[in-house]
Amino acid sequence: MVKTFKKAGDIKVGVIGYGGTFNMGAAHLNEMKRAGMTPTAICEIDKERLKAAAKDFPGIETYSAAADMLKKSDVNLLAIITPHNTHALLALQCLKAGRHVVCEKPMAITTAECDAMIAAAKKSKVVLSTYHNRHWDGIILGAMQHIRKGAIGDIVRVDAGMTNWGKPGDWWRTSKTMSGGIVYDWGVHILEYTLQIIRSEIVEVNGFMWSGIWAPFTKWKKDTFEDDAMITVRYASGAWSTLAMSQIESRSNPHFIKVTGTKGTLVMHWNASEIVTHEGGKTISTSIPNPPNEGWKLYQNIADHLTKGTKLVITAEWARRPIHILDLANQSSKLGKALKAKYR
Repeated sequence: MVKTFKKAGDIKVGVIGYGGTFNMGAAHLNEMKRAGMTPTAICEIDKERLKAAAKDFPGIETYSAAADMLKKSDVNLLAIITPHNTHALLALQCLKAGRHVVCEKPMAITTAECDAMIAAAKKSKVVLSTYHNRHWDGIILGAMQHIRKGAIGDIVRVDAGMTNWGKPGDWWRTSKTMSGGIVYDWGVHILEYTLQIIRSEIVEVNGFMWSGIWAPFTKWKKDTFEDDAMITVRYASGAWSTLAMSQIESRSNPHFIKVTGTKGTLVMHWNASEIVTHEGGKTISTSIPNPPNEGWKLYQNIADHLTKGTKLVITAEWARRPIHILDLANQSSKLGKALKAKYR
């Protein structure tokens, strides 16, 4: 039984990682605060960023090491906002210390890491979740409304990805070791959309990855993430999905998701859903504005789960599914064959 709290304000929250990129540390703490929880502690190895954190949240506890925070602070819930390859190690420290954890996406890099995290959370009887705030993006909320109404019939295929041409930036997200690869950053968001759309068990995963074009010109050299990747997933329903991520595609397509059904096609745009059907020999295209984003619901759901027993939406098992796909895709690319899914 997970420990519960009388009210959201009793939940003391903190972050591990307050780096300058996107100012995510402050964003997480402010979203937690909006959900009624109490910002209590910040851990950051960069002294300048730690000073910035103390200025942003006057009076908050500050630490330069997670071990010190866990020893000295009574913080209850920690958000881990660090490079992808550190998520599992830091989460395990926190979980074993009896703290609730929310990892920034992706949850981890490998299925084995996710398994270890889930086991530790269960042993300590604490909550483990992942910051899949885009579960509530207007683009997917709108799409799901139309899909549930049967606007395009039964789902046959989801094609999605982000492609462009250009040298990747020299930061940790383009290191294969630190990020997991080209498919792990935005790719995990898009896969999470896909898994909402195709509500069926994962059967097998096929991965195709190409490297070496940009590596000689980057900071990481041989450790630079892939230039191009394609993942195909087969589901028990008979549907399948594709995910394409590329830095070498000359025709740029910064964000695309297309859902093909038995009665029509749904093209997901940031501001609207485009439904294309054929009636009487004519092609009919209808554009419907998307509802507003509701990403704030993630921390509200966690607060409600810890105080009222509300069902947790982004469970650790749910967050493991896209990681399992990405992990299998990496293995598949190396082996040159499709791999069966363990977690369906």
